[in-house]
Amino acid sequence: MPVSIPLRLLPPDEARRILADISPVGIESVPLRAAGGRVLAVGLTAPEHLPAHPRSVMDGYAVRAGDVAGASDAVPTVLRVVGIVPMGGVFAGSVAPGQAVAISTGGFVPAGADAVVMIEVTSPAGDVAAAGDAPTGVAIRRPVSAGANIIQPGEDLRAGDALAARGRRLRPADLAALATFGFAEVSVYRRPRIAILSTGNELCQPHETPALGQVRDVNQAVLAAQTEAAGCAVTYGGIIRDDAAALRDAVGRLLATHDGLILSGGSSVGVKDVSSEALAGLAEPGVLFHGIDIRPGKPTLFARSGAKPVIGMPGFPTSSMIVFDAFIRPMLWRLGGELHRDPWPSRRRARLARPYVSTVGREDYLRVRLVDRDGEDWAEPLAGGSAAISNVVQADGLIRVDAARERIGEGDFVEVFLY
Repeated sequence: MPVSIPLRLLPPDEARRILADISPVGIESVPLRAAGGRVLAVGLTAPEHLPAHPRSVMDGYAVRAGDVAGASDAVPTVLRVVGIVPMGGVFAGSVAPGQAVAISTGGFVPAGADAVVMIEVTSPAGDVAAAGDAPTGVAIRRPVSAGANIIQPGEDLRAGDALAARGRRLRPADLAALATFGFAEVSVYRRPRIAILSTGNELCQPHETPALGQVRDVNQAVLAAQTEAAGCAVTYGGIIRDDAAALRDAVGRLLATHDGLILSGGSSVGVKDVSSEALAGLAEPGVLFHGIDIRPGKPTLFARSGAKPVIGMPGFPTSSMIVFDAFIRPMLWRLGGELHRDPWPSRRRARLARPYVSTVGREDYLRVRLVDRDGEDWAEPLAGGSAAISNVVQADGLIRVDAARERIGEGDFVEVFLY
C-alpha cells in the first residue's frame, strides 16, 4: 500500500523564479534559408538606408512636379518622353524641364525628377515609337506634388534602425528584411536537445495491448509534441520500470548527450515513485524543488545537473499537460534563447459559467470550454479530474485562479488562456 509522505509545496511564483534562472544552450550560425522559426542570438540593425535611393511606388512617369502643376482633364500638360527606367537598371541621364521618363513600380527615380505621375492619369501624345517602347510624348491630366508616389531613402528603414532583437523567433517577414540587406547567415540559439523518459511498471507502448493492470503510455507522445512546439529537438527515451538504479542509469546516459531531460511519472510520493531517489546523485545543484502548491500538478519536480534541467512531471496526462503549459514551456523557451516571451500570448476575456471555490495559497488551473451566450463569451469549467483525457480534449483553454483568490462567482469576468 502506498505510503503518504507530505510534499514540501513551493509557492508557484517561487517555482517560476527558479525555472527562469536558466541560460540558453549555445549559439550557431545558419544560412538565412534555414533560419525561419529559429531564435536570433545577436540583435541585427540595418546597415544602410532602405531604400538606398528614391524609388517609385507606381507605374507611371517620373517628372518635375512644377511642370505639371496646371495639368487637368480639360487642359493636359504634354511632356516629352526622353527614356525609360529599365527593369533592373537606371536611366543614365537627368530629367530636364518639360521632360518625363517612363518608370515601373520599384524603379529608381532618375536625377532631376521629384515626383511620379501614375499611369492611370496619362495618355500617349505625339508620335509613338516601336511596339513596347515608351511614347515620344505623354499627356498628363492631374497635377502632383513634389515627392508624390516616391519612397525616399531611409523612409522605410534608416541605417542603424533595429531589424530584429536578440531573442526573437524569426518569422517569414523577418527573413524578408534580412534578405533585403544581404544577410546570408545569421547567429541563432541552438535548439535544445531534450530527452523524454517515461517511468512506471504499469506502462506499455501505445501500439501494444495493455495487460491487466497496465495502461498505454500517453505522456511521452504528448510531452514530445509540446516540447517540439516549444522549439526543441526531442528524443524518445522509452519506458523505465520503477527501479531507482535503472532510472539513474538511464538519466545519466541521456543527460550525457542531451541538454535536458523530462521524466513522466514517478514524481509523486508513493512507494513506487522513484524519481527523487534516482535524481539524488545528480551533479550540483541537484534537486531544487519537489512539489508546487498548484492543482493539478502538485508533485512536479525540478532539478539541474550542472546547467542541464531535469523535470519530473506528474503521471496523469491532464496534470502533465497543464504543468507543461504553465511552468515548463516558458523554461524551455528560455533554454532556447527566448528570454522575454509571454507564456500566454493568446487570451480572451469571458464570464465564468458557474462559481468556483479554491484554497487560499494554492494556484488552480481550470479547463474550460468557451460558449456564446447572446453574443458574449462564457467559460464553462469541464468536469473530470487530473486523470481524465476528455476535459483537455474538449477544452478551449485554461483559467488560472491566483493563489490569493478564494472564490470566483458565477458571471464574474475571468481571463482564459487559449490553447
